[in-house]
Amino acid sequence: MNYYAIRVIYKHEMRRAFETVAQSFASPVLTTVLYFVVFGSAIGSRIESVSGVGYGSFIVPGLMMLAILTQSLANASFGIFFPKFTGAIYELHSAPVSFMEIVIGYVGAAASKSLIIGLIILATAGFFVDIHVAHPFWMLAFLILTCISFSLFGFIIGLWATDFEKLQLIPLLVVTPLVFLGGTFYSIDMLPPAWQTVTLFNPVVYLISGFRWSFYEIADVSVALSVGMVLGFLILCLGIVWWMFRTGYRLKQ
Repeated sequence: MNYYAIRVIYKHEMRRAFETVAQSFASPVLTTVLYFVVFGSAIGSRIESVSGVGYGSFIVPGLMMLAILTQSLANASFGIFFPKFTGAIYELHSAPVSFMEIVIGYVGAAASKSLIIGLIILATAGFFVDIHVAHPFWMLAFLILTCISFSLFGFIIGLWATDFEKLQLIPLLVVTPLVFLGGTFYSIDMLPPAWQTVTLFNPVVYLISGFRWSFYEIADVSVALSVGMVLGFLILCLGIVWWMFRTGYRLKQ
């Protein structure tokens, strides 16, 4: 394992993030705070509590997941797409660096940035509402696994995309709607029975449900199923990345 190469890639990506703090950290946190204020005020005035938890506190895990998923995708996809766009990816191919080391460097940096954003949002939300984390270990576990899984997914999108339009296609048209319809601002128990069944086909529901359980011990689906879905998605993304590097898909054009 070439730890020097991993460290160089990781430090380069993290330095790029800290050089643009407003874009990398302040912007997503501010956007989430605005979601919190608007939805917490508009809907919270009509819904005092959900499953015994104040509405403002209830939406905090969902808002954290919304930020984490979108930022993991954006950071990882742009991180690997830009070297492809500039041609610097061929320097990585010619260097004594394995595909696993490249993945660890880029995905590790993207996941680290998303984790920092998630923790900042959690700390910021504490100024607005009371937050109780019933299971800190599982909260961190869900947080880290989600950051890694969706950073891998973003890495796949960055390899697949051939232009900036495709880079934004899946995050904007697929992932963002799934997050909004995945229980970010509501419990699926509040939906009619037919829509509850349809919602269970949304994989994001399992992420948000498990993450919310780690805070308030309330969940829309089984916690074990939520953990299984996260691990399954992680393994699937690892398999796709391995196949892409093995076949040279969108790398040897």
